Amino acid sequence: MSLTNKKILLGIGGGIAAYKSADLVRRLKERGADVRVVMSQSAQEFITPLTLQALSGHPIATDLLDTAAEAAMGHIELARWADLVIIAPATANLIARINAGMADELITTTCLATEAPVVLCPAMNQQMYRNAATQANLDSLRSRNITIWGPASGNQACGEVGPGRMEEPLVIAERVEQFFAPKILQGMSLLLTAGPTREAIDPVRYISNHSSGKMGFAIAKAAAEMGAKVTIVAGPVNLDTPLNVNRVNVKSTQEMLDAVMEQVHHSDIFIGCAAVCDYRVADIANDKIKKSAEEMALALVRNPDILATVSAHKQRPFTVGFAAETQDVEHYAKDKLKRKKLDMIAANDVSDPALGFNSDDNALKVYWANGQFELPATDKLTLARQLLTLIAKQMKPA
Repeated sequence: MSLTNKKILLGIGGGIAAYKSADLVRRLKERGADVRVVMSQSAQEFITPLTLQALSGHPIATDLLDTAAEAAMGHIELARWADLVIIAPATANLIARINAGMADELITTTCLATEAPVVLCPAMNQQMYRNAATQANLDSLRSRNITIWGPASGNQACGEVGPGRMEEPLVIAERVEQFFAPKILQGMSLLLTAGPTREAIDPVRYISNHSSGKMGFAIAKAAAEMGAKVTIVAGPVNLDTPLNVNRVNVKSTQEMLDAVMEQVHHSDIFIGCAAVCDYRVADIANDKIKKSAEEMALALVRNPDILATVSAHKQRPFTVGFAAETQDVEHYAKDKLKRKKLDMIAANDVSDPALGFNSDDNALKVYWANGQFELPATDKLTLARQLLTLIAKQMKPA
């Protein structure tokens, strides 16, 4: 779990978005975090401390003048306990009081007393968010190294539409993962391909494969967590774009190659994770081919080789290929590594239905010129982190 042993103090302000905070506690805990909650007085009008206590597994701190807690200087202990303080939702009122340095209740006092990083997740009416006073408060807080996540834009509880929605708990949890991830790729630019490509037969049919894109998207997410500037060139897949990742959508192999070559000259790492169609139809029909004869023959021509093209580039990045095989995995992978002059190749056996295409888990055997390493079966995000760690080690000068 990515947040194991991380101590997160969640402060909840008094807004309708407070209902999302319950889900945020759950999202953080399922990633391994230890979560404690402090609530403003007004927050308790929207969600009860008992709900947050049941979800966090800890008593909820609400009162600055609680004699039992303050006998041990409770607000100072909370502030010192945390590795990260998140205020979500951060209302306009709460933002203003934190900016003013007020210590008028427990939630604001804790922000003053902590040495941990503080993150605010704004949530308010769109006009309140746009107001010059709110923007000045946010600018002032940023200048003091307080981080602002969001807000999102969309429909609001008041019926209006615009910026001011608190980011969804899943997005905030992903941001926390990125915050704590070791930044071993900081300052680097990573380009990768993911998913299948499609080669048209006629306006309604195409040739493709079973790739879901899950492995490539897991690599993109892990690389962004590790500090890289990430661009993913994605074939047609039904996957959400990871946080802080630039996405370029394509369909055919030629489109994927064109998109890669536009980006490759300023990339430090290229990972060819896509399951690219090796062949395309020689003559694409302008109209739908009607069913007639018992057999139909299609003439196929070879597609350009994206990996080999990148590897041959004059200012090539560190180039990593993937080899999805059903037999003789090591032999074919090492041959591909040498033949395409790659820096590294990650091979997987897609004959196992529990791994590879369309599954949530995978296992890889990674080869490079003078070594190899086996990454046993695990979820694809964990595997992606392990693979990127290997790549980072191989890129360091001896």
